[in-house]
Amino acid sequence: MKIQVLLFVSALALSGCAGGMFGNGGAGDVSDQGFDGTGAGGFGAGSGGVNDPSSVAFFQQNVGDRVLFAVDQSTLSPEAESVLAAQAQWLQANPSYTALIEGHADEQGTREYNLALGGRRANAARDYLVGQGVSASRLRTISYGKERPIQVCSTEACYSQNRRAVTVLALGGGAGV
Repeated sequence: MKIQVLLFVSALALSGCAGGMFGNGGAGDVSDQGFDGTGAGGFGAGSGGVNDPSSVAFFQQNVGDRVLFAVDQSTLSPEAESVLAAQAQWLQANPSYTALIEGHADEQGTREYNLALGGRRANAARDYLVGQGVSASRLRTISYGKERPIQVCSTEACYSQNRRAVTVLALGGGAGV
């Protein structure tokens, strides 16, 4: 799992497509916001790695940065709500971070349908976080549909990992996410 997360974060940092998604008019390169995926660089605050409760690495490893969805669903499962509740607590304890919530789908279905489904999934996660007290101004959403799978094969085991919403953290204040 750690290797998959590292590969996903590396691919995300390298891909940088989805124009303007992070509010700086750029091509979606989260490194512009100081995010390096490890929690160990460039932040000032929370840069102590996986054992620092205010670090991105701690969030990813101990809180959880993703929730999974059932086929063709954007309804949160009890497991997803549990992860999102922990994310909300972490975000409230670390107000200097903002979050981009990415919605994803498996490869089944059309590109357009999966973009819409990914959007519903990202919004469901965002709405839950807001309902738990996280300021909406700290959260943005984007849908990648089926364009960024973390598992590539045509089996349910792969599909189930691709049906997700991922919370990507950045250091920054408020509406500029």
